[in-house]
Amino acid sequence: MSDATTNPRTTGPTTTTVTTGSVTSADGTTIGYRRLGRGPGLVLLHGAMESSVSHIELAQALASDFTCYLPDRRGRGLSGPHREGHGLRTEVADVAALLEETGARLLFGVSSGGVVALRTARSVPAVTRAVVFDPPLPIDGSPSLAWLARHERELAEGRTAAALVTGMKGTQMGPKVFDYVPRRLLEALTTKLMAREDGDAGPDDVPFRALAPTLRHDVRLVAEQSRELEDLRATRAEILLLVGGRSPAYMRVAADALAKVLPHAERAELPGLGHSASGNAARRGAPERVAPVLRRFFTRA
Repeated sequence: MSDATTNPRTTGPTTTTVTTGSVTSADGTTIGYRRLGRGPGLVLLHGAMESSVSHIELAQALASDFTCYLPDRRGRGLSGPHREGHGLRTEVADVAALLEETGARLLFGVSSGGVVALRTARSVPAVTRAVVFDPPLPIDGSPSLAWLARHERELAEGRTAAALVTGMKGTQMGPKVFDYVPRRLLEALTTKLMAREDGDAGPDDVPFRALAPTLRHDVRLVAEQSRELEDLRATRAEILLLVGGRSPAYMRVAADALAKVLPHAERAELPGLGHSASGNAARRGAPERVAPVLRRFFTRA
């Protein structure tokens, strides 16, 4: 493990020191992470179109009780690239390397990061508890993943804004009004958003333009796990399936399906909150509401 210079971040009147480090995964890829807090180790796994800094405010809210580790999943920020044959086994190996190095035993994952948390809890006996927020698994083929081919074609053509619009529509992440807005207008708005974000991005930020090529990998992870749902029956860790009351309906369906498969699972809902709830406030997150739920689950006897 390597450590880098500390980097203070401030939320309100409190300053939390963040350090960076890295581990080497089984295939030799560097997995970088951010670390803050004190107490039992808790790994926070971001979802698609996110990076380690996307949940820094949630980590700050938990830092008085946990040592929080926020890895950049492959293809982002501090970590190395995706390689040929990338899949859930690769993602689990990345997390396992971090768990082994740090001694952390607790996991939180959102969306595709939640799928990785689930598979890690199934595969790594050291994991004792995990919270999975808004699992995006398609149950009985719904929602369809047919949009992925178009997304990949648009990326290959260099049409990043178009690819992002396709991904947003396919994952049902946009507001419902977007269903009635012409694609050409959505693509123009996305282009302006990316340009503004590129100009505003700080040294630690990973903008949408850089994240766009990672989405296809996350979708494939989700598809892989949906085909292997029954394998999760062997999970020994305690799992909290957490869903947003305003998140896409298929994520609540997925949580219900997982609750029937996982032997030590419970389900809870965050009323009035959507898929972005665990993220930073600037991205419509509400970490101050999510943190107490995690704290209760991870600290109870």
